[in-house]
Amino acid sequence: MTSTSVASPSFGDLALLPAVLSAVETLGYATPSPIQAQTIPALLEGRDMLGQAQTGTGKTAAFALPILSRLELERREPQVLVLAPTRELAQQVAASFSKYGQNLKGLEVATLCGGMEYRDQLQALRRGAQVVVGTPGRIIDHLNRGSLKLGGLSALVLDEADEMLRMGFIDDVKRVVADTPKDAQRVFFSATLPTEIERIVNQYLVEPVKVTIESRASSGDNIEQRRVRIDGGAKLEALARILEVEPVDAAIVFVRTRAACTTLMEQLSARGLSVASLSGDLDQSLRERTITRLKRSKIDVLIATDVAARGLDVPRITHVINYDLPQDAEAYTHRIGRTGRAGRAGVAITFAGNREGRKVGWLERATGRKMEDMELPDEAAIRAHRDEVFHQRVIGSLTKDADTQHDLVERLIAEGYDPVELACAFAALARADEAPIGRLQAPRKEQRAPREGKAPRRERGSSEGMIRYRVSVGHKDGIKPGQLVGALANEGGIEGNRIGRIDIRNAFSVVELPSGLPSSILAKMARARVGGRPLEISEDRAPRRQRDDDSGRRARA
Repeated sequence: MTSTSVASPSFGDLALLPAVLSAVETLGYATPSPIQAQTIPALLEGRDMLGQAQTGTGKTAAFALPILSRLELERREPQVLVLAPTRELAQQVAASFSKYGQNLKGLEVATLCGGMEYRDQLQALRRGAQVVVGTPGRIIDHLNRGSLKLGGLSALVLDEADEMLRMGFIDDVKRVVADTPKDAQRVFFSATLPTEIERIVNQYLVEPVKVTIESRASSGDNIEQRRVRIDGGAKLEALARILEVEPVDAAIVFVRTRAACTTLMEQLSARGLSVASLSGDLDQSLRERTITRLKRSKIDVLIATDVAARGLDVPRITHVINYDLPQDAEAYTHRIGRTGRAGRAGVAITFAGNREGRKVGWLERATGRKMEDMELPDEAAIRAHRDEVFHQRVIGSLTKDADTQHDLVERLIAEGYDPVELACAFAALARADEAPIGRLQAPRKEQRAPREGKAPRRERGSSEGMIRYRVSVGHKDGIKPGQLVGALANEGGIEGNRIGRIDIRNAFSVVELPSGLPSSILAKMARARVGGRPLEISEDRAPRRQRDDDSGRRARA
């Protein structure tokens, strides 16, 4: 492999197609990021490439801009295929292609991922989409159906290849890479290089240019970093307690997915908090209105995904709360950097159960800062805090409008009521709208962390708050646990760590999913395909000890 080192030019120096360059200028981009400066010239030449870069380095533009500059718009067939591990990332990449190609007449971008209607995807393909972005499972499904053909591809991009390996998509990735025309350009981006990814690189990439962007993870000394040892089922109550007791002016709460954004916003709104969400599917005008409301103190809590919060600079943000752990140190650094701006003090609080200690260690080593353990306020502390808040309200009221209540109070005293008892009654009336204090679950017992690249082992027995479902694929279909997790998470728009124990049997598999999932999400999951077969999900009502219909073998993830 060869290595490049290029001084950072302007976008105008990079020989991009004029229509693409004009879109870049319209979007206000002036200077390429390091990975863009090193990547774009080689990709414009049609070279294969292996890029090592974390999320947030500008790698989407690094491959999208040169690829758009080389498209043959008159050719109405897929010329570019981008594989992404998750639906959210695929949608973001597709949106970036549309944005950078806004001046390319006749450009069509198709997004093929789980949880989206086949009809819309088929229509985009029939219209002759030149750019196709999708998740591995849905791409394989379209290949099996014959609705997607790779014969005309001139470029294949694997975005976050190591994440696809972790999610169990490696066999699907291998098939797509093998089916791509031999003369097509192959571009791989991966934060790390596991052995399996290196094998594919060595087998299919021809004299690739290698670009490595070192992580610049660091954290400001003015940001206090804390860790709360809490598991998923107790995180909502933990968050509510922190937002009530901490001296929060404004807070950003980071979650992994768009679906989690909406759910958490609704849960906090129901508790009376002024909250809004910011995810990747918001159009620019709504995003700007939301940020303006945050700046003007119309909302105090913002629920956001990593991509949606990029570039966010609101001075009143005092707290960042990592409700879900970030994928890497680069994302963590970006998150906590939303507070402590311009030398101000800030607080970053990370929720992590005992089983996530290894990930916390990675973040601490990358930032060079240790997260201090934070004890959640108990019921007594919550009540003491509320008493103090009410005390201040009373003192403030004495200096404002106490005179208007004199006649009423004197009348009650004249009727024989004790002044102290009256004060207690008034206090109870004034505090009647205080929310009840919920219960906290203790974090789960420490367990050994799984090896990198392996799906986490599920706990034995039924999990509280979970329902067992049967899916119609098993050992005979060559199914692996990671494939099921990836398909269900992508189709249903839920986090992979909400999927419980998986038993893979010969002709079918049994999966634990959270109770209370809407029928619409279950219907989307049922349409997911693994190994070319639909999952056909249904609630499993068989006795737990019922033997497998064939060998009785199980694989637990």
